[in-house]
Amino acid sequence: MESGAMQELVQAYYGQELQSTADLRTSACCDADAVPAWLKPLLARVHPEVSSRYYGCGLVCPPLLEGCRVLDLGCGTGRDVVLLSQLVGATGEVVGVDMTPEQLAVAHRHQGFHAEQFGFSNVRFLEGHIEQLEALDLEPASFDVIVSNCVLNLSTDKPAVLRGVQRLLRPGGEFYFSDVYADRRLPEPLRRHPVLYGECLGGALYWNDFLRLARAAGFADPRLVSDRPLEVTDPELAALLGEARFFSATYRLFQIPELEDACEDHGQAVIYRGTIPGSPSRFEFDKHHSLEAGRVFPVCGNTWRMLQQTRFAAHFSFIGDFERHYGLYEGCGSSLPFDGGARSALHSSGSDNATTAGGSCC
Repeated sequence: MESGAMQELVQAYYGQELQSTADLRTSACCDADAVPAWLKPLLARVHPEVSSRYYGCGLVCPPLLEGCRVLDLGCGTGRDVVLLSQLVGATGEVVGVDMTPEQLAVAHRHQGFHAEQFGFSNVRFLEGHIEQLEALDLEPASFDVIVSNCVLNLSTDKPAVLRGVQRLLRPGGEFYFSDVYADRRLPEPLRRHPVLYGECLGGALYWNDFLRLARAAGFADPRLVSDRPLEVTDPELAALLGEARFFSATYRLFQIPELEDACEDHGQAVIYRGTIPGSPSRFEFDKHHSLEAGRVFPVCGNTWRMLQQTRFAAHFSFIGDFERHYGLYEGCGSSLPFDGGARSALHSSGSDNATTAGGSCC
């Protein structure tokens, strides 16, 4: 099946076959339990029709968004756009892009409702393909944050999406997104299976291939924020997939050209000031960096730059520079980075041992 046919399949699946989240056949999407308490009041302000046609697999609301310009790739009916519009506030803007007219029609239908709810209008929607972002009315280097929620797996040209994201992010900007990953490369018949593809499984990248694609697009050090195993509850689909395991994972990728492809030790450290809203005592930067307020926390050069050259800088004190080098941080490995799967290398007794898990470490 050619890429154009796969795009038509996705459009039909999400525009016509799925009428609500109840029509899904796997747990890849709609993990309502993962919504934190602070976000639930904002979610309650989203129009019911928009919420009922939400097909995301994670949470794409990173901190410190007030006043930011945000782009949502594959926005669907706009649930995440509406949430983000409340977080960026009246001085920010959120742009949603989707290729499915039926989904965008729902988003447009309730735009006025949400503007009235919030007291400001800071949202716009564009119809287009996320593989062809350069064809849309979007200025290069114009977004502080780009998000997507269970969309990259549906793309027929994933490298093009990542290149487009790199082009649109401002220096120090962030691609913060949730998606579905596999513990292995799937055979061609599974990758082309219409239902598996529509359910975000057939197009799921083998996690290590994703890391390679991200680095090739200029994101040298992808950071895993969170993950959870997925259960394929449909017996027919489970039988087709056999031993393959799937995970929903959230990554953050930074537009910082100086980042290296490994965690190098320059004797640096940071001190979290406890000033990020909602995180007065501890800031969870990624899966391997839980930063306690007031404590000196040794970091690699990449982590130092991710905090110092981004919107997080004002909330940290920085110790050290790049004048001296002490080698590679121990444990910069390449095993399966996700929790909750049998045969995983992450079943270890100490939390710091998670640094042996690939992606980012230190």
